[in-house]
Amino acid sequence: MLLRLNVADTSPLHEQVAGSIRRAIAEGELALGDKLPPARDLSQVLGVNANTVLRGLRTLRDEGVLEFRRGRGVTVAGGADQRAVLLDRVHELVADAARMGYGKTELIEMIRGTS
Repeated sequence: MLLRLNVADTSPLHEQVAGSIRRAIAEGELALGDKLPPARDLSQVLGVNANTVLRGLRTLRDEGVLEFRRGRGVTVAGGADQRAVLLDRVHELVADAARMGYGKTELIEMIRGTS
């Protein structure tokens, strides 16, 4: 699994960690049930603090992309590939809207208006 962070990106590192894992799932580098390396190993590879990696992993757990299991580590959840693609697109949309001066509330109203 090849994870990289973009040093030119101004978004928080934990979000970049989560995004990198989402992309790995979306591109098939990680599949349903695959076990992720320990956070300490990921932090060394990415050159960030282990707590930063853990925060990114918790974000993905809360999104339903990863499962944390005692004694079995962190694994890719069922349906995570489709969910990861969608979540990645949502994050891109929110970032694009922010660059154009729209807040999340305005974006939500735009989305509500399309249905």
